[in-house]
Amino acid sequence: MQTAREFNFDGLVGPSHNYAGLSFGNVASFSNVKSASNPKQAALQGLAKMHALAVRGFAQALLPPQARPNFRLLRAIGFTGTDADVLARAYRESPVILACAYSASPMWTANAATVSPSSDTFDGRAHFTAANLNNKLHRADEHAQSTRTLRALFGDERHFAVHDALPSTPAFGDEGAANHTRLCASHGGKGVELFVYGRVEFDPSAPSPKKYPARQTLEASQAIARLHGLDAARTVFSSQNPDVIDQGVFHNDVIAVGNGNVLFYHEQAFHDESAVLAKLRTAMDGVGAVLDPVRVDTNLVSVADAVASYLFNSQLLTKSDGKMALVIPQECQENLAVARYLEQLVASGGPVDELIHFDLRQSMRNGGGPACLRLRVALTDVEAGAMHQGVIMTEALYATLVDWVGKYYRDQLEPKDLADPQLAIECQGALEELTRILGLPGLYDLT
Repeated sequence: MQTAREFNFDGLVGPSHNYAGLSFGNVASFSNVKSASNPKQAALQGLAKMHALAVRGFAQALLPPQARPNFRLLRAIGFTGTDADVLARAYRESPVILACAYSASPMWTANAATVSPSSDTFDGRAHFTAANLNNKLHRADEHAQSTRTLRALFGDERHFAVHDALPSTPAFGDEGAANHTRLCASHGGKGVELFVYGRVEFDPSAPSPKKYPARQTLEASQAIARLHGLDAARTVFSSQNPDVIDQGVFHNDVIAVGNGNVLFYHEQAFHDESAVLAKLRTAMDGVGAVLDPVRVDTNLVSVADAVASYLFNSQLLTKSDGKMALVIPQECQENLAVARYLEQLVASGGPVDELIHFDLRQSMRNGGGPACLRLRVALTDVEAGAMHQGVIMTEALYATLVDWVGKYYRDQLEPKDLADPQLAIECQGALEELTRILGLPGLYDLT
């Protein structure tokens, strides 16, 4: 068994961070529609989290933002002329589509891809499949840049395989790592991969929500497991509880999070709780691990409180002493029921003995917390050395990016500002400089 560490690749918030409320089913995003955002504060909050965790010794890197606005989308649907003409006409005729072209959603890098480490795959390489995100117009184009970025970072084919997104059809609706987690005894050993889906395309009798859309299909999860060459004995598929999807739990990472042998989850997370736990225990027995489920009962934390605080959209990180820290947003401390539960959790003598909280209000208002902001990638020492080094968080990179944000980012963006051609120019200039900072020339196709 090789030594491996879990890297967290956080999404660097882009200079056009805004609240368009485009994600039906995401209660926080929808409730802040058309309010003013602060891109500079959003980026600095995210960078502060990355820096603090890196200082603590956790393996921390970043994924750069995607190019905005998406002129290809706007021109493909009939908006013509100069860039300024395109923006003006789109704002006049369809401001919602303009908002889609300016979507800030790529910051949620948990949705960028599904990742299987080399110890789990048939060919001994780390595998990545970019999520097609075809449930929403504003996200459906992200996979092209996500794939491009992943190949730029993990381009050594001796160690990495980066797959194209699944076919962009409802049958293969895929939302990436937000509906996937890995449980193991150690990051370098064999693990169990848990895929959670919201509906089954070819079985209309299977459980599905009635109010909000189920974004992940069983068929997509099965396809990724095949592409990555996962062992069926160490792969578990579970149906998310459709009732909690209808309460605003649009991804599984809003109701459950796992790390190591610990699964931290809400009582109502899964359609058949006892069945998924039994499958996980059996699979983990095969890799020499014992499942440690940390179940949160509804009478302690309601689904509404879990969604409002993003309790489960936290990062569960293994510390050097083997115990775990839970990285939570400030909102968890401000929700009485959640704060009371977390106090009991830390005092219980269980696997979690520390809380690390951050002010992430800008991202929380856009519908995501600490776990949405990061993509987990378990890498051996050799693989970590083979990936692109320019995105690993260091003191020098942190200081450089703070200065870069101060130079290019606005303090406030309102919906009407999306029609400003100067904003598009500022965004392009920011990304051109970012590629130089990160050592990633040609990362974007800005033609």
